[in-house]
Amino acid sequence: MTVLLLSRYASLGASSRVRFYQYLPALRAHGIEVTVAPLLPDEYLSSLYAGRSAPWPKLVAAGTRRLATLLRSQRFDLLWIEGEALPWWPFALERLAQPRGVPSVIDYDDAIFHRYDSHRSNVVRRFLGRKIDEIMRHAATVVAGNEYVAARARAAGTRRVEILPSAVDPEHHRPLRPVDAPGCRIGWIGSPITSPYLEPLRGVFQRMSLERKVEVTLIGAPAGTLTDVGARVRPWREATEVEDLNTVDVGIVPVPDRPFERGKCGFKVVQYMACGRAVIASPVGANRQIIEHGVNGLLADGEREWEEALRLLCARPDLRRSLGEAGRRTVVSRYSTAVVLPRLVKVLEEAAATRLR
Repeated sequence: MTVLLLSRYASLGASSRVRFYQYLPALRAHGIEVTVAPLLPDEYLSSLYAGRSAPWPKLVAAGTRRLATLLRSQRFDLLWIEGEALPWWPFALERLAQPRGVPSVIDYDDAIFHRYDSHRSNVVRRFLGRKIDEIMRHAATVVAGNEYVAARARAAGTRRVEILPSAVDPEHHRPLRPVDAPGCRIGWIGSPITSPYLEPLRGVFQRMSLERKVEVTLIGAPAGTLTDVGARVRPWREATEVEDLNTVDVGIVPVPDRPFERGKCGFKVVQYMACGRAVIASPVGANRQIIEHGVNGLLADGEREWEEALRLLCARPDLRRSLGEAGRRTVVSRYSTAVVLPRLVKVLEEAAATRLR
């Protein structure tokens, strides 16, 4: 069985790496040969994270390469697409570029439909507002990272919708140090794009840092983020990600309750849990499904609840340990690649079997 993977990013992109690339060796062992064709190279994200816009000629070139790839994809049994094949193209043109008779599995780990239907431009909303719904409706299968996205796919009339969570390999993401040592180290991991989610906690960090109760580490945030309240910023590196996660005692996932964020899959929560870290997260999107409040983590909404939760965990090393252990069990049983892989194989094989020869 041959599959053409039309991912959005190369290896630097977290969504592509987590939802697709980490499964490729195992899929090959199941007889599924995947040819990878990312839309955007690593240089695109490097520029974006550095605060630089990608030059338009390079974006046009990326779209041209993707179009050429689509036009030569008739030989594959299946198209496996991250979100959409041709971003910002109308659905009719994207549909026309795809080979007839080759089914597609479309994967969504974000509510990317809101990029169009909630866009500030009336023109974008008019011509692209229903594009993702049309893609969903014509797919053999839509793979959704959470229920919010799955509900949109069902409403669009998708033939088959499967919810596959964003997962980790617990043998890789694992505890490396205890969390009940003296002191309290609060950690956040993300990207420059999501670092503004930290801003509502500025006052909390300021008060707690003045009392010398915490250390705050931000992994992947832009240089200078919250350093005025004592935060230390570390660059994100794939090679040191697990080690960096293990330097904290409490992992935090603040997320605003907005339509786009409701489509997020809670992957950062899963990462902390796999490493045995106690986690506090906003009750938004998949966080509600992953976290059972007070059992394997804490949910906090608003500055007051966040401060209470942080103070509680910083004062209770035993609670940090018990929540971290319960979170680790949650990942092993529900959010590990070993659990997701058989379901993914079944989705791809059954979708490919619908190809019109």
